[in-house]
Amino acid sequence: FTCPVCRQQVYFDNTVCLACGSEIAFAPDRLQMVVLGGAHRTCVQRPTSEACNWAIEADDPIERCRSCRLTGALSAVGAESLRSRAEAAKRQVLYTLLQLGVPFAPKLGEDDRQGLRFVWAHPGQSEFSMLTGHHSGTIVLNLNEADDAHREATRVSFGEPQRTVLGHLRHELGHYFFQRFIEGRPEVATFRDSFGDERTDYSAALQQHYERGAAADWQQHFVSAYAGSHPWEDWAETCAHYLLMIEAVDTAAAWGLQLAPAGGMRVPLGETAATAPVERLVVDHWLPM
Repeated sequence: FTCPVCRQQVYFDNTVCLACGSEIAFAPDRLQMVVLGGAHRTCVQRPTSEACNWAIEADDPIERCRSCRLTGALSAVGAESLRSRAEAAKRQVLYTLLQLGVPFAPKLGEDDRQGLRFVWAHPGQSEFSMLTGHHSGTIVLNLNEADDAHREATRVSFGEPQRTVLGHLRHELGHYFFQRFIEGRPEVATFRDSFGDERTDYSAALQQHYERGAAADWQQHFVSAYAGSHPWEDWAETCAHYLLMIEAVDTAAAWGLQLAPAGGMRVPLGETAATAPVERLVVDHWLPM
């Protein structure tokens, strides 16, 4: 990103341009940094430990930005540093959804299956004292996952090569996408052609996965070992990997990385990452990188 005043390089989490001192914020309506005042003002969460640096349009009557509006009121209190990490990861993945044009809005109630809500849970502090997961538009993240030592110990015990806060949010959003855009719609037939029948007993499938492990040839069919456990998990893991590819290619492009894949054809990174057909994203951008 660039400072709108002096055009120097700034970063996604910046609140101030370190070159000219201007107060800046990320404007989701423009997908760029803006100077505060005039058309934009700060999110009410900016001075808190969550350090939200997203802007709100000046005439918006709501005090919280598009990201903070999605955080559920029943989230754990305290644990400021862990909440801050969770919120930062949420802003990152929401930026990718904005690039893709994926609609999202706050969940209006328990019966609202279109809306989206994030809850940061700590064992014993709320009704959401549970494992990280998704249910009916609510994505729960156990804040222990934002603690590096705890998460790394869990990653090793589960034998997972990748386990990050951002990775969790990408995966659980995949489950939300299924509910929001596929479940109960004609698209479910296409889903079943590619991922299998999601009506297969989910609990039994997971139990079998944890008892027996992944199939020996899972790499030939799935993006991860866990993806082979059930069609829902295959879809969620695939969605998560797709978001990872876009974010990684976009970041590489921002750093000016130039690649020359085998065959000598140079392909510019970044500009089309979020809009490229998935086959081109994989072959032209992701695999060379």
